[in-house]
Amino acid sequence: MRIAVTYEDGNVFQHFGHTEQFKIYDIREGKVTGEEIAGTEGSGHGALAGFLNQKQADVLICGGIGRGALDALAEAGIEVYGGVTGKTDTAVEEFLAGNLDYNPDIQCSHHGSCHHEEGECKEDKNGCAGNGSCH
Repeated sequence: MRIAVTYEDGNVFQHFGHTEQFKIYDIREGKVTGEEIAGTEGSGHGALAGFLNQKQADVLICGGIGRGALDALAEAGIEVYGGVTGKTDTAVEEFLAGNLDYNPDIQCSHHGSCHHEEGECKEDKNGCAGNGSCH
């Protein structure tokens, strides 16, 4: 199994679409057997799903993430655990132990700044795809 975590200075980076680095963990028999920090080389939003697919990630742990990115990752077969904060190493340890604190309904959450009108997202702003999927 490979787990990718949005990464900045040892912590889970909070905006998937602006991620410049991922920390990627190789897992065997429930234990970390290898780690690498991979730069995205300027890829953004939808391209990051392809980047993670190329890196053969099975799981993504991240902070905020928009609906479009969630859809692209689902299409690539990558499980997403969003709304995570703190140290990347700790997040992976908690994931492996079955104790990761994440938000299964994460979307359009970057700084809470999507524009809402009657519960719908109307603009592409800060990772929100503008497709009415805000909550």
